[in-house]
Amino acid sequence: MDLETLKGTTTVGLKCSDGIVLVADKRASMGTFIACKSAKKTFNINDMVGATIAGSVGDAGALMRLVRAEAALHEMNNKTKMSANAAAYLLSNILHGNKYYPYLVQLVIAGYNDQELAIYSLDPVGGLSEETMVGTGSGSPVAYGVLEQFYSENKSVEVNIPIAIRALTSAMQRDSATGDGISLVTITAGGFKEHAQEEIDKVLDELKK
Repeated sequence: MDLETLKGTTTVGLKCSDGIVLVADKRASMGTFIACKSAKKTFNINDMVGATIAGSVGDAGALMRLVRAEAALHEMNNKTKMSANAAAYLLSNILHGNKYYPYLVQLVIAGYNDQELAIYSLDPVGGLSEETMVGTGSGSPVAYGVLEQFYSENKSVEVNIPIAIRALTSAMQRDSATGDGISLVTITAGGFKEHAQEEIDKVLDELKK
């Protein structure tokens, strides 16, 4: 099985009043075949910056290894953590420099620029835009329908977590390339946090009421 061809995803990134929420599903598909049910699609670049990936598993993994190494070198040389802005523009330059043999990915980079929060969306050839909410992958049109109705940048991380999970579960119900569980990450002044399955299950139970 060629992992380079595994595709399919829905990820959501939300800028909140006190932090960032990132969610992603865990399914990797190869055409109509569900090739993996535990794919990792959320990553920490450093304690204050995270990412989600959609697209080719191999391409996304290579990019994440590269940017995490660059972030570690930046911190070692400059004694400061790489910002979300710096990580996003670094990846944008890498993607644009490979546009003739592109990385088949769509990325979300989110976190802190000093004290300011930011979310960036990147396309396969390096196009970069700053957003307050973003969805990527094959199920994102469904997720956006929920986000447009319920999300607000002025809401807290705690309030926006159920909204992000609701958007993702809606995509899981309608997009065959999205499914097999949810990863939840938050980035606040306290740092990068990958939430346990028990916390996600609690939110899902509340949404069913």
